[in-house]
Amino acid sequence: MRAGGGLYARFLASLVLAVLAVLAVVAVVLHRQEVMRSEVLDLGRESMHALAFDRLAERSEAAAVETARGLVNPLYYFDLDEIGSLLRAALRQPDVAYALVYDNDGAVIHDGSRDIRTYGQVMDDPMAFEVVTARAPHIQASDEVLDVAVPLYIGDVRLGGLRLGYSLASVIDDERRATAGMGARLTAIGQRHAGWIATLMAGLVLLAVGLGMLVQRTLVRPVRELADAARQIEGGNFVAGMPDSRRSDEVGDLVRAFGRMRESIARHDRDMRRMAYTDALTGLGNRLAFREALDRRLMELHGAGRQLALLFADIDDFKRVNDTLGHDAGDEVLVQFANRISEQVDRLGGEGAVLARFGGDEFVILVESDVDASDPIREVAGHLAETLVAELSRPIVVGGRQVFLGTSIGVTVFPDDAVGATMLMKNGDIAMYQAKVAGKNCHRFYSRAMDQAVERRVRMEQDLRGAWERGELSLAYQPVYRLEDRRLVGAEALLRWQHPEYGAVAPSVFIDVAEQSGLIETIGPQVLRAACADAMQWRRDFPGCELFVSVNVSPRQLRNGDLATVVDEVLEDIGLPAACLHVELTETAVIGDELRVSSLLARLRDAGVKVWLDDFGTGFSGLSHLRRVPVDGVKIDRSFIADVLRDPDDLALTTAIIAMAHSLGITVVAEGVEKEGQYDVLRERGCDLAQGYWLGHPMTGHDFRGLLG
Repeated sequence: MRAGGGLYARFLASLVLAVLAVLAVVAVVLHRQEVMRSEVLDLGRESMHALAFDRLAERSEAAAVETARGLVNPLYYFDLDEIGSLLRAALRQPDVAYALVYDNDGAVIHDGSRDIRTYGQVMDDPMAFEVVTARAPHIQASDEVLDVAVPLYIGDVRLGGLRLGYSLASVIDDERRATAGMGARLTAIGQRHAGWIATLMAGLVLLAVGLGMLVQRTLVRPVRELADAARQIEGGNFVAGMPDSRRSDEVGDLVRAFGRMRESIARHDRDMRRMAYTDALTGLGNRLAFREALDRRLMELHGAGRQLALLFADIDDFKRVNDTLGHDAGDEVLVQFANRISEQVDRLGGEGAVLARFGGDEFVILVESDVDASDPIREVAGHLAETLVAELSRPIVVGGRQVFLGTSIGVTVFPDDAVGATMLMKNGDIAMYQAKVAGKNCHRFYSRAMDQAVERRVRMEQDLRGAWERGELSLAYQPVYRLEDRRLVGAEALLRWQHPEYGAVAPSVFIDVAEQSGLIETIGPQVLRAACADAMQWRRDFPGCELFVSVNVSPRQLRNGDLATVVDEVLEDIGLPAACLHVELTETAVIGDELRVSSLLARLRDAGVKVWLDDFGTGFSGLSHLRRVPVDGVKIDRSFIADVLRDPDDLALTTAIIAMAHSLGITVVAEGVEKEGQYDVLRERGCDLAQGYWLGHPMTGHDFRGLLG
């Protein structure tokens, strides 16, 4: 039975609800019958009361009038004995409760008793006022008595009056007996009706039970058996038993169709499982196959005292291959990488090693310790990782071109790092990410400190999203001077982040996060537009100001290929002359893709934008590259400038860079000038421009405007 009730349960519930609805209707009918019975009894009681009261009133009034006639003369002569005699005769009549003769003021003259106990007392009961003021026979009633008052006249002179009280007790008793008889008869009639209703309800319940059994046998049971068979097929049992299919109705058609579907699924399952567990490009196992193998190994190793390691290998900068050579070339690179990894895993991974491609440019390797082996699993995994890094660093030939790629590998160990498959895979991914952060083309073992580092980096990435819109990101400007006359000629735009919780965040930290997460593709154009807008404002506010502004461009922006288009749009929107914008990029951004970068930079230079190489001398032995990459200037890295006064080698290298750059018509800028002596030496060697703390710290746009006034 399914949780929450199946078809049969729903049918029974509906049937029960229908029966309950009928019962509710019957209950309403019975209730209305009882209400009608009560109303009939009330109406009968009222009718009988009215009839008895009217008859008693007529009889009482006639008797009172007759008695009053006999009291006129005795009252006129004040014959108390005769009055008493007449009153006592009236009191002997049935149901008479009291008899009084009173004067015009309502004082009792005689009450029918021998000693006239109430003589002279004024009547003060609730009905006395109307009795005294009555000028004709007057009848009043309470719940217990019927009061009849008749005034006594001689001629037109009113002598007083007669008051007779008739008890209603006998009337009430008669009413009760009549009502009880009527109620008994109505109850008997209701019981006969209730018997018929109970019989009908019993028949309805029996009909409901019969319908339920019929539905259960002819519909619900076959459907439930089909559902049980479906669950077994879902679990991989394609020989599950089926209900009887010899029926000729719709249920039989459904059972036979289900049987044909089971056979079809069984035929296709074998082919689908083969496809589901194999990577179509490399022929290796895929993520699903690897996860099942890992789960199986972990179950076998629990409590066995053995270890295993996972190696997560990710190709560095693989997107560059697809972007520059095309996806076909990228597929060829993946196949060659898979072959190289497979060779090394077969050679060094040991028996039972498993290799799989997780998708994209990521491969995962499982190696297991041998009970008889003397080398711990960490040594085996570390040696394999080192070998893979070295082997995969060798160039790959694709389409007649050599492609240089590296591999970052993260290693995690069971059970030291985690005992579950999910956590192991997560830890391996974290370790691989740390290998990339460490500079790529290397391997790193997982450590618990990595979790905190990753968490901090993820938090920073989340906070960095929208930081520009929230006003947390701003630009600072470091002045650039011409060494010949120490004249201000421009400024480098530097991005700063004032975090609301952590304060100022180092650019080296958040710029790397923006680059790795891809946020730089959004922040970069915003920085470019803001810097150009400030430079244009300088020109408007300070006539004759021809300062340039230099903006750093990340390698990721270069790879996207739309940098030239973005620059053109910004310059056109703002109106800044192209010559006033200098674009800075690092040497490492050019390595390995000089042809495409050269084309991009040529478009910028043709538009009039100046292109500078930043941190020159740290990326590659690259003076020869200056002939192949179109640039307008180079910025000598601050590491050379720092020791130019005391290290002859740095001085000689700086001098050589200046001379060779000038021979190619390239401007030379020195970074990190922090001492007057450095400034003087660079000026003597013919360096063109310089920037550094000795010349000016990075400052806000407002402070920088102070240098222009």
